[in-house]
Amino acid sequence: MKKTHYFIAVPIADEVKKQIAGWKEGIASTFPFRTWVHQQDYHITLAFLGYVPPMKIDEICKTMEQVAKRHAPFALSLSEIQTFGNRTAPRILWQGVEKEEKLFALQRDVYAACIDIGLSLEKRPFTPHITIARKWQGNEAFSLNDLQMRPRINATFPVGQIVLYQTHLERTPKYEALALFPLSK
Repeated sequence: MKKTHYFIAVPIADEVKKQIAGWKEGIASTFPFRTWVHQQDYHITLAFLGYVPPMKIDEICKTMEQVAKRHAPFALSLSEIQTFGNRTAPRILWQGVEKEEKLFALQRDVYAACIDIGLSLEKRPFTPHITIARKWQGNEAFSLNDLQMRPRINATFPVGQIVLYQTHLERTPKYEALALFPLSK
């Protein structure tokens, strides 16, 4: 039996998911990435938990409920398209969001709470993003400039909750929302 992975994330509004997916459809034939993320799987990861023993899920849920109560809802706006990895053969193509201190405060609180309950998390700096595609497969070098010449998506969406997701690698979409935690300060 495969061990499943979990993560805490900000969900993306359905209308914004549709806009990102529409933008992706307009570039997919010209920008050959190996995998395009399913529209329903768009999110902003706050903490990747990896494998979690089943008996720990209730504790995570209780902790995230408390974290969410300490934060008020806020809005995020999409920004530029960027990549992670090699500039000419990127590992990840992603949609950024404008810098919002409330998002960074929420992420710090989620991260600290996960550490406090004994979870082991990545130590990479938080770069809020929505993954759109993975693994450049083009015969020619990828050009971010070519991509940024295309019209950008202008959208703002509310953030009113955080979600505990479970990953199902054999499914499409891959991510299942297990529990929702409303922001309610």
